[in-house]
Amino acid sequence: MIRFSLICENEHEFEGWFRSNDDFDTQKKRGFVDCPSCGSHKVEKALMAPAVSTARKQETIALAMGEAQKQALAQLKAMAEKVRENADYVGDKFAEEARKIHFGETDARGIYGEATLEEAKSLAEDGVEFMPIPVFPDDRN
Repeated sequence: MIRFSLICENEHEFEGWFRSNDDFDTQKKRGFVDCPSCGSHKVEKALMAPAVSTARKQETIALAMGEAQKQALAQLKAMAEKVRENADYVGDKFAEEARKIHFGETDARGIYGEATLEEAKSLAEDGVEFMPIPVFPDDRN
């Protein structure tokens, strides 16, 4: 996942997570990217500092976050956990299962799993609604 700093035509700054630069472009073209403050679809990538990997431990980087960022991260983790708790894990069969649900071949239900970039692009082209769920370092046990 790539985090982009975004800005709308009304100069509201916010962040968005995308699988790739192409994923951002595709979602923007389809009207899926909008400003959470004003709803504008005229959104562009803002200048941002590159993420540089260093020898510092992850705990040191986490401690460098401000209180607002820690709170937002905790909320994001809670949201991802709630989504997983209320959905069925389908593993690498996500694209197949999502398509079956979309076309009414199986009962509608919440699912989550893994999909390749190609599978995600194909789902988007078919009009299947889905969104990436962030995976946090402590989720990978």
